[in-house]
Amino acid sequence: MASPFKSEAATRQTATAHMRVNDAAAAIEFYQKAFGAREIARFVAGGHIAYAEISIGNSVITLGESAPDHGYPGPETFGGSPVSIHLYVEDVDQAVEQAVAAGARIVNPVKDQFYGDRDGQVADPFGYTWGIATHKEDLSLDEMHRRFELLEQQGEK
Repeated sequence: MASPFKSEAATRQTATAHMRVNDAAAAIEFYQKAFGAREIARFVAGGHIAYAEISIGNSVITLGESAPDHGYPGPETFGGSPVSIHLYVEDVDQAVEQAVAAGARIVNPVKDQFYGDRDGQVADPFGYTWGIATHKEDLSLDEMHRRFELLEQQGEK
């Protein structure tokens, strides 16, 4: 007898992003190449992925095919998603380069930020943006506010 399936999304974390995309199989393949995702589970109905779980690092994301007629619209329904997913990685420059090689588009180039991260943002081919960062320095809130105000004074915010 097979052991019961236990959703990692339900057992590993409190909040889980659930993404709807056109062509979930292609999205999973992209996330594997771009972010090193590992597929955990896939459930297919009518030739389409109704539900899948992938892990990226120590986080689980669930996804499935867009189905606006059933209450599951994807970002294409709205001209893109207002939600961005944020990844922390060891080497942001290498990670962004890998995502671009897999087919992502740079939205904001990688640069050092006032809050102690070095980060950038890419758009995937499925309508989602991904912030990718490496944490460089721990700062107090006072220091972050000071740096933020300096950027604002310089017109860089």
